[in-house]
Amino acid sequence: MKIYYLRMNMKSTNIISLKCLSFLMIVTSFFSFTCVSQSSSDLPNIIFIITDDQQIGLTSIEGNPVSKTPNIDRIAKEGATFEKFLVATPLCSPSRASFLTGQYAQKHAVINNDRIGLDVISHTLMTWPRQLRENGYKTAYIGKWHMGLDDSRRPGFDRWLSFKGQGIFVNGVVNDEGTIKQIDGNMTDYLNEQAVNFLKKNGKNKPFAMILSHKAVHAPIIPAERHSAYYADYEYEAPLVSKGNIKSKPVFQRNVQWRPPYEYQNIVPEPGEPRRGRGNDRTSIVADQMRCLLSVDEGVGEIFKVLEENGQLDNTIIVYTSDNGMLMGEHNRFHTKRWAYDNVLRVPFFIRYPKMIEAGSKIDKMVSNIDWAPTVYEVVGVEPMIPVHGKSFLPLFKSEEAEWRTSFYAEYFHEKVARNTPSWQAVRTKDWKYVNYVGLETDEMNELYDLKNDPGEEFNLYKNQAYKQQLETMKIEFQNKLTEINNN
Repeated sequence: MKIYYLRMNMKSTNIISLKCLSFLMIVTSFFSFTCVSQSSSDLPNIIFIITDDQQIGLTSIEGNPVSKTPNIDRIAKEGATFEKFLVATPLCSPSRASFLTGQYAQKHAVINNDRIGLDVISHTLMTWPRQLRENGYKTAYIGKWHMGLDDSRRPGFDRWLSFKGQGIFVNGVVNDEGTIKQIDGNMTDYLNEQAVNFLKKNGKNKPFAMILSHKAVHAPIIPAERHSAYYADYEYEAPLVSKGNIKSKPVFQRNVQWRPPYEYQNIVPEPGEPRRGRGNDRTSIVADQMRCLLSVDEGVGEIFKVLEENGQLDNTIIVYTSDNGMLMGEHNRFHTKRWAYDNVLRVPFFIRYPKMIEAGSKIDKMVSNIDWAPTVYEVVGVEPMIPVHGKSFLPLFKSEEAEWRTSFYAEYFHEKVARNTPSWQAVRTKDWKYVNYVGLETDEMNELYDLKNDPGEEFNLYKNQAYKQQLETMKIEFQNKLTEINNN
């Protein structure tokens, strides 16, 4: 535990030096790497679509009675829905790095959104597109990168289009192959157009891998003008929150006073463009999320269309997901991430690939973003060039009884911009969750939840003596996970 605590509190300079050492090892390993064993004609294309800050329940396939997302839904209907897909760090930059590397943030070192050092670190990451490119794939990154302010091309991508930091929704500026361009209109539409153009040019050639990384539905959540009046009669029904819910969470009492339900409390620490006159009430925020998804969904429809025209649809793995969820009124926090609760850790994850996945499949196991890169490696037939913490989830498509993890680990590293959220580590089993806050003056801030009987995580049982034995069991599981990670 002591070793891990030091790792949680490393200075950024130490992290960067470690990453530079890792990079030298990666470069050296290139010379001895064994190429893909499959012929290029057998290799699937990969399209990975990721949105920003999209909590579960925004799409119609997830049961939303208002939102219209027929093309996103198609991925799930013709593929699989992961019902407990969890991110290892509920924050944009670390989560994206975990999707790309298969590692926890403490390993890949993109620990937060505080940008010091992230430009250097993110240039050294050994990502799954980088490995695929070395093995014959045509690769593309289109959209938000966000690991540092630098928008220059990262290693591993033939096609590069991105922007600085968060970017902006309306009339933004992009880096297109090193050329800085001012665009006209909504960023979501522009990214969709560029993704479709890439597929039209490369969809019939050697296998390709494209990441389409949307800014939507991140704040300030500005939909395309043609969608601005949709859902005009919508009214958001925020969850009821009792005062006891907040009182059971001592960490909330440190700096944040309890507020009555429905009082808007929007925390957006990263500066950006204003809401442009759009409302800041809860209904306006959620309605605009769904309006932004209309553009995202149109882009997914265009991607389906060009894949069908190229005869590549069924030979293409299509993934749709998000980097983190959100509290949308739960625990009296609205439009807030960074915490260890399921509403923040869980994200939508839909995947379509008829050669391996039965249409309409439902996966109920705890699968994580650290599992995506290992899954790609198994599908394509390459060995990862760096140690990964995740594991391929392909066996879950073959059998519901496939051996899988029984516990899930997550972590968060404190940021200057999120003053009220301390560093934490958490372990989750099927029925229990334990949250350990790092570096606080007392462990009484910690949390224990009975997920079977309290799925909303309303009642913190950490100090309840009736659950002392269960707490000890979870602490042992917690230590086991730390040992497992440190040994990888």
